[in-house]
Amino acid sequence: MKSTRTRILIIGAAVLLIVAAAIAQGRHGFGGPGGDFRHMLKQLDLTADQHSQVKAIFEKEKPTLQPLMQQMRQNHQAMKALEASGPFDEAKTRALATQNAQTMIELQVAHARMKSEIMQILTADQKAKLAQIEARKDARMQEHMKSHMPPPPAD
Repeated sequence: MKSTRTRILIIGAAVLLIVAAAIAQGRHGFGGPGGDFRHMLKQLDLTADQHSQVKAIFEKEKPTLQPLMQQMRQNHQAMKALEASGPFDEAKTRALATQNAQTMIELQVAHARMKSEIMQILTADQKAKLAQIEARKDARMQEHMKSHMPPPPAD
């Protein structure tokens, strides 16, 4: 019994880490203020015309992204409240996790749509440079995730 409870707690901690990383990425990532993707774009020496096109893309997606980000914050707060409320309630936790997953899907679709549109305005050299920047970022993220994953349970 204790082993099952320990596994549930470890899985819950891993899910929370993933959700926290997703929230952080959404808030500071692709479309958020000071976001990583905006930072990457700054490294590409965009022309004035490209800048205005990128700005228009971000503005067009803002009405989609803002409610999704608000939902992510609310989901995160609800999960924290649920964890602090006492005994583990699997049904409520699953319902909230399902809602989180759906919100994440919608965010990823919006981000992919924005990136696709932005990629259409980049030159071949800018696309290659962006690919290099993203590869370095992905490698850093992998290292970060490895260092923050809980150890496997000792049975």
